[in-house]
Amino acid sequence: MKRPAAFLLSLLIVAATALFGAPAGAQENPSPEPARLRLDLGQLNPRVITSSDQAITVTGTVTNTGSRRIMKPMARLQIGERLASPRAMDSVLAGNPVQDSPLTDFTSLAEELEPGQSARMEITVPLTGPRGAALRPGVYPLLVNVNGTPEYGGPARLAAVSLLMPVLSTPGHASNQATQRHSKLAVLWPITDSAPHVQSAPFGVPMTLTDDALADELSPGGRLYSLVSAARAAQETNPKIGGSLCFALDPDLLRTVDSMRNGYRVSGGAAGKGADAASNWLAALRALVTGRCVIPLPFADADLTTLGKIRGADGNPDAGLMTTALNGTATIREVLGVESKSGVLWPGGTPDDKALSAISSGGFQTVLTDSGKLRAGGDDETVTGAATLSDGLRAQPTNSMATAGLAGFAPSPQTPTTYSGASQRAVSTQNGLAAVAFEAGLGRTEGANGGPLLVAPPRRWDATTEELNAFLSGLGKLTTAGVTAGSTLDDLLGSAPEGSASLAADTRSDGGAAVASQLSSLDQDSTGLLSAMQIDPRNRVEPKAIVGPVRDALVRGSSTAFGPSAAVASASANATAELAAIRDQVTVEQPKQTFALASGSSPLPVYVHNDLPVGVTAQIVLRNNMGVRPEQADKNLLFPAKGGQTRYVQIEALRAGRLSVDVSLTTPSGTDLGATARFELTSTEYGPITIIVTVVAGCALLLLASRRIYRRIKESRGGTP
Repeated sequence: MKRPAAFLLSLLIVAATALFGAPAGAQENPSPEPARLRLDLGQLNPRVITSSDQAITVTGTVTNTGSRRIMKPMARLQIGERLASPRAMDSVLAGNPVQDSPLTDFTSLAEELEPGQSARMEITVPLTGPRGAALRPGVYPLLVNVNGTPEYGGPARLAAVSLLMPVLSTPGHASNQATQRHSKLAVLWPITDSAPHVQSAPFGVPMTLTDDALADELSPGGRLYSLVSAARAAQETNPKIGGSLCFALDPDLLRTVDSMRNGYRVSGGAAGKGADAASNWLAALRALVTGRCVIPLPFADADLTTLGKIRGADGNPDAGLMTTALNGTATIREVLGVESKSGVLWPGGTPDDKALSAISSGGFQTVLTDSGKLRAGGDDETVTGAATLSDGLRAQPTNSMATAGLAGFAPSPQTPTTYSGASQRAVSTQNGLAAVAFEAGLGRTEGANGGPLLVAPPRRWDATTEELNAFLSGLGKLTTAGVTAGSTLDDLLGSAPEGSASLAADTRSDGGAAVASQLSSLDQDSTGLLSAMQIDPRNRVEPKAIVGPVRDALVRGSSTAFGPSAAVASASANATAELAAIRDQVTVEQPKQTFALASGSSPLPVYVHNDLPVGVTAQIVLRNNMGVRPEQADKNLLFPAKGGQTRYVQIEALRAGRLSVDVSLTTPSGTDLGATARFELTSTEYGPITIIVTVVAGCALLLLASRRIYRRIKESRGGTP
């Protein structure tokens, strides 16, 4: 009887669950199925809780992204324990779940959501009363939790967004003031291109961009426009925070935008639309940085380790490319008319010893780098303060936790939550602000030293204007509360290094070797072109000005924007296009008619165009020339600038009939020029091989005929009686 009773009891439990819903604990378990809802955060207010804030408000939209109807979607806000250790903070920033408790009951969003339907979400949590009293100064993890019941399924958590909230004090508890550590705070403000956009910019020809995305970034609402406008607003509304910003500028971006003002084209030949936007943005940037802290990034944010592996024609690293990458100060002065901070560089990636040596030789004394990449001596212990690297360089660390917070994390494939891009940016900005507060000592019980903080956002920061304003406003609240003290990069650089350190090894699987190998081949081609050029007395253009765009493109090919998994073709596309733009201007004209050779040995007229403003030394090369033998040709033919010239190549036909030959140009070093032209020929003359074959055949025929005559005569004599 026990087994039937247990079976009946199980049936009753299942029936009760189906009728009355799952227990509350079951709703907290993530659904094992693919995400069915998308949660788009609209607003989080406040970003930092102070005694003047009466409530926390979270708004957004919940959308059914699955194929089944969702019944009774509901949401609530949950909070975890105050974070006290760096390990706990790192875990939350990495996206790991935390133990939390509800701040509110579930709020119904709709009776049901059909596939594609959306519902507005608004959650308000009062901070007065017991809930506010329970919050002490510190950083707390929050969870926006959305539950629902999919059609043919059971109740489950279908979407969730985790974020961090700094708490300085709560209403009625003004005595709970934040710690008075006054950590010095300076912020790097990166003004960089999202990716190199130049496709080609040959000498004397309007620039061509791969697309017109840069025009959108420079226009109102665009990424670069937002970075400039938010920083400008901070300077006007909060001088302490505005004065703590140091602008890190990409020289390649400045040069590209400056060229856009004069008109440009995009891939395919269409005219670019961003000339006015470029002009307005450049003027706004000039006003923003004048009289402020400015530091250069490497040209195109080049990975200096990869760049140092590009080898020239002599097999040695091309030091000229490193010079181009490190000469950003001159470009900033030329385009913006401001002087950047002397001797300070913020390189991307992890510079190796050769790159550090090049940085030192380039006149820099300080490199800014992530504190997570610094190691004390030969130990694995990380370094939090300034340290001395090889070649006497000073390493000024940027705060690793703040950078991780601002960069955000990619949700794991097992997480049912789906984020929109806007939600990801909002969460990462909020988490970065919380990380700054935590590192300054807010609520920490472990390692809270209140040391100086240099905050480095992602180099290609894509936060919206609203998020940037919220971040800077939040920093202002931390300064007002005494958690941080607005400072400058100069103040941080004034402290003495604490000891020696080294940089952790690069995490790229091949250290950029594949990209460097391809760029090395293009570098050698550009060297071959340069060696074949000479100044034309009429145009007086330096050959280096012609090849210069190729050199810039090689540096762009090593940009950190391409990432460690970049395809070699993507990294080398700009340099390949620049080389083609030069090569195609020195080419053999395709003949329109078939040439009839007057004799077995005849001159072949080859017409060569040179549209470059410099003279070019080249040789004419014949390929795929079966039936034609070229005679010894001149190897150093000078083709003058801006003109055409006919040269004759002596050839010898080896047989009669229709013949063809491919004619092209190469520099003396073997670099190909222009396109190959196909010459169609006809010959009625017998070449020496044909004559030899004919003579041999005639002799053989004569011998065979003589032998037959001889045998007949012999047979006739033998048969006579």
